[in-house]
Amino acid sequence: DIATTDPIDLDRLKRHFYATSSCGICGRASIKAIRALSVTGTDADADADTDLIRVSAETLLGLPSQLALAQRMFADSGSLHATGIFTLSGDQACVFEDVGRHNAVDKAIGHCLRHGPWPLDRHVMLVSGRTSFEIVQKAAMARIPVLAAISGPSTLAVDLARDFGITLVGFLRGRQFNVYSRPERITGWS
Repeated sequence: DIATTDPIDLDRLKRHFYATSSCGICGRASIKAIRALSVTGTDADADADTDLIRVSAETLLGLPSQLALAQRMFADSGSLHATGIFTLSGDQACVFEDVGRHNAVDKAIGHCLRHGPWPLDRHVMLVSGRTSFEIVQKAAMARIPVLAAISGPSTLAVDLARDFGITLVGFLRGRQFNVYSRPERITGWS
């Protein structure tokens, strides 16, 4: 039990906006602050060379099996998330697992920052779960141009991927996937 002699100001604790479970952020007003933190931003000049980035549909379709093969702890537990970073031709740079999907992303990007390859502006990041706006933001901060997921993205993740010029792929399973932004970077797909 917690007791306090201080009065509680309930009006100060009220939220003055609509929020849903797993909304990811508390208030869309803070989206501007999130966008401001991105090193890619929305500046066309900063992203001009990303127009040359291409990844084949076949490469994307092969990434989930590579990720699964590298998930050593998942085989034992069945309940870990993974993030893999791959070259545009599908060569594995690193794969990390964690109970939290965001932690797996942080581990993979952090590993590349400390040990290479860096920069990641010619790489694909694959996450084993769904894509939240935070994961898109992390990809933008690391200048990762292609972000793929085994599951689907949130609406806000799609919006941010479009703003940041990131190719966002979801439901990458079997022989199919959905593309939510920058589809021109994927060759051999329609």
